[in-house]
Amino acid sequence: MAVIDDPEAAEVSLDPVRARLLAELSEPGSATTLAERVGPTRQKVDYHLRTLERHGLVELVEERRRGNFTERVLRATAASYVISPSALAAVEPDPARSPDQLSARWLLAVAARLVRDVGELITGAAGARERVATFALDGEVRFASAADRAAFAEELAGAVTSLVSKYHDESAAGGRAHRIVVAVHPTARREGKIR
Repeated sequence: MAVIDDPEAAEVSLDPVRARLLAELSEPGSATTLAERVGPTRQKVDYHLRTLERHGLVELVEERRRGNFTERVLRATAASYVISPSALAAVEPDPARSPDQLSARWLLAVAARLVRDVGELITGAAGARERVATFALDGEVRFASAADRAAFAEELAGAVTSLVSKYHDESAAGGRAHRIVVAVHPTARREGKIR
């Protein structure tokens, strides 16, 4: 997975033809082979590939001599991409601007910060050939009522606060701060409808 934090690279990756080419390039391919699968002419595919390459989204695997031209074989630099909110720094969500913790907008701003921060950590760790120590839980709970949901949220907040109090050591020499994010939201169906 790669994190796109450059605004121009984000714009390039969102073009429908280029996004399709990125998906196709999970396996190496050339403008000729991709044109057969994707549809535009080889010349148009080559133009899009060079644009993707300029922004570091695809890389050259090899060059082969084919008749009177050189065929360039490329592959995507990652299996999947996430666009960091920092690509839109001037308008990136900020939890401080919507401090209502029960607001969906606040949750989205916190999630955007999570994507930005973890994306920066992944990029830095990749450059240093290190791993990032993280932990995540993902699950689903069905509440019988809104009152049950509210009680669950209150109990969860108490449990997390207790754990944080138990392990947080402000004076730990050489300690490293970690952010904790716990979220509860309705499960969304892939077609966008809330269940």
